[in-house]
Amino acid sequence: MNFWLVKFAPFRYSWQDVLRNGKFEIYSVRNAQARNNLKEMKIGDEVLFYHSQEGNCIMGKMKVIEEAHQDKTTDDIRWISVTFEPIDSLNTPIDLSVIKATKGLENIGLIKQPRLAVIKLGKEEFDLILSLKYTPW
Repeated sequence: MNFWLVKFAPFRYSWQDVLRNGKFEIYSVRNAQARNNLKEMKIGDEVLFYHSQEGNCIMGKMKVIEEAHQDKTTDDIRWISVTFEPIDSLNTPIDLSVIKATKGLENIGLIKQPRLAVIKLGKEEFDLILSLKYTPW
């Protein structure tokens, strides 16, 4: 199993939208590294959902329910989508400032490549991030 973080702007599709609709399909990813990460995702992989551009925090956890398929927003076969299902909402969103201040997370893609929308995490990093979910800030 692999572990991921997916960023999406809440004014386009928020965590509340994910919960209301029971799924989330990431689309319009036009970065080659992010696309390659999407291609690597497998059913059951665990994924953190991050509000980008507004809020800048992790809102919940999802799992992959449909592997890479054609992105419906383009006819260009290079670009793909993946579909996720929510599995857990965080009682307290994990703010980017908390992640940045946590020893052991300084080298994750969220910090080192802040514009990347689909980021692979190690299990230890994933678990460390989730351990922060009850940390007040």
